[in-house]
Amino acid sequence: MSLVRPRPQDVALAQGPGTGGAWYVYQCSGQGQRDALYRAPVWIPDGQAPGAAPLPSPEELAEQARSQLRLPSPVIGSSPAGTQLVQLPTWLWLDRAMWRPQSATASVPGVSVTATATPTSVSWAMGDGSTVPCAGPGTPFPAHGDPRAASPDCGHTYQRSSAGAPGERFPAVATVSWRITWSGAGASGTFPDMTTSAAASFRVAEAQALGTG
Repeated sequence: MSLVRPRPQDVALAQGPGTGGAWYVYQCSGQGQRDALYRAPVWIPDGQAPGAAPLPSPEELAEQARSQLRLPSPVIGSSPAGTQLVQLPTWLWLDRAMWRPQSATASVPGVSVTATATPTSVSWAMGDGSTVPCAGPGTPFPAHGDPRAASPDCGHTYQRSSAGAPGERFPAVATVSWRITWSGAGASGTFPDMTTSAAASFRVAEAQALGTG
């Protein structure tokens, strides 16, 4: 790839900084390797011959790799599976298959940079005004487990019924935070966290006590 000066009839460019120079655009001299980077025209003063096109920086490749990340949506699990009961613990968890690092790589000849997203925490908005922070995906309720037992790492106990909520259900949202890092070409860094989320709803009923006499 090299810099060439376009013909006036091919491209119209604004006047460059000062006088005594020209705009140059990138042109491939062979088949090369296609990438998604846009290379803007370059202003070169008179007397400075255009050289070979510079390779993108590690930071530019990292940004491209980050944009290629495809993060899975959470799949919500809960117990009890049907109606929840006031004062009875609700277990919350996500499908563990998605709880693993996800990576994407951007490359140009001789240089590669990889961006990696790692899930770090889940925030559960439970619909009753409560927010439950969990450090991991949560633990599925075990077969034949005690329904009165609380989850060891991610759960919530509703204190009122959902009878007054729209549709008589509390809308819940689980939001996963992903830490984004990158490395390659002798450099490394971080990007702001990314998030994915999924929604569910819970019907919460008052426990009915039975009296005998």
